[in-house]
Amino acid sequence: MQRIFLDACVLFSAAYKIDSPLKRLWTHEGVTLISSAYACEEAHRNLSEIRPERIPDLDSLLAELELVDAPPCSIIPDGIMLPEKDQPILFASIEADADYLVTVDKRHFQNLFGKRVGKVEILSPADLFRIWAQIDL
Repeated sequence: MQRIFLDACVLFSAAYKIDSPLKRLWTHEGVTLISSAYACEEAHRNLSEIRPERIPDLDSLLAELELVDAPPCSIIPDGIMLPEKDQPILFASIEADADYLVTVDKRHFQNLFGKRVGKVEILSPADLFRIWAQIDL
């Protein structure tokens, strides 16, 4: 079973449009979707500002997640450059024992895409879907 940690931007994007392709994450077999209260709150806040009518969809997606939080005192590993506001996402994905941290935040995570921090590999949704397509062949 793959453990997939979803960043706030993925949660936001999945709820933003009724037919978001990101909703495939919730229907793929053999995965446990994980996020943190921190990420869920950010997604909720951002969606409330832009598309408040989509909040019920976000809430239904959030209800299907396993929630974890970052350990209170984490130190970012050497060589990892990540803004302070994004560090709790990385720490929570590590704490959750996730296989993948899925994000669309290219601005802050760009130097980490395709790399592992501990056990966690940082991927875009498109990269994860490509991995699944190869597995399903």
